[in-house]
Amino acid sequence: MISHQSLWEATFPQFIAAKEPMLQALMDAASLVKVPAHQQLFYPGSQCEKYLLVVEGSVKTQLISDQGREMLLYHVHPGDSCVLTTSCLLSGDRYPAEGVTEAEVKAFALPAQAFYRGMEQSAFFREFVFKNFATRLSHVIQRIESIVFNPIDMRLSQLLLTLNTPIIHKTHQELAAELGSAREVVSRHLKRFETYGWIKITRGSIEIMNSAALYELSRSDKALK
Repeated sequence: MISHQSLWEATFPQFIAAKEPMLQALMDAASLVKVPAHQQLFYPGSQCEKYLLVVEGSVKTQLISDQGREMLLYHVHPGDSCVLTTSCLLSGDRYPAEGVTEAEVKAFALPAQAFYRGMEQSAFFREFVFKNFATRLSHVIQRIESIVFNPIDMRLSQLLLTLNTPIIHKTHQELAAELGSAREVVSRHLKRFETYGWIKITRGSIEIMNSAALYELSRSDKALK
């Protein structure tokens, strides 16, 4: 069994390299939690009690409208922390969105009181928290700007290429959530892509047939007519 210290060294080596006595106390206070895939970690209105540092797996954070429409905000991967969790701990507010594990997740969970103590007593920990918070917040703002200002077909082509695989095993609903759009809209544009011979749609998967055409569209500032 891999020790907690080894996991810190592998995923958060900067904590080890800092050589702050307070950091070692923080690492000792953190418990290693395991959460199965497709499990809700938090939901709108829930209280934040722990600061999570992901070691394995990934978490998707998304908004859910009253009509049940999903909009992905960001993913939390190994070596990352969650910007909403940080925000809620710092402000005392409750979660405004939900977090769901995409695969089995291992994470170090730091109790809220240990988090506050670390923020107060460790210059390194404060810098780590605020740098991660600022970086993630910047990505969220860029994502919202893309949703608001870029055409859906441009964003869809970008997403298909970003997944970096010739056969994509995602549902139209999952793609819609990532794009902040409706499933019907995404399905309509995917059908157009298929008509042009750029992709091939089968049940449960999408095969890329012409990545060059998708790339050209992804770089364009004009929607398909």
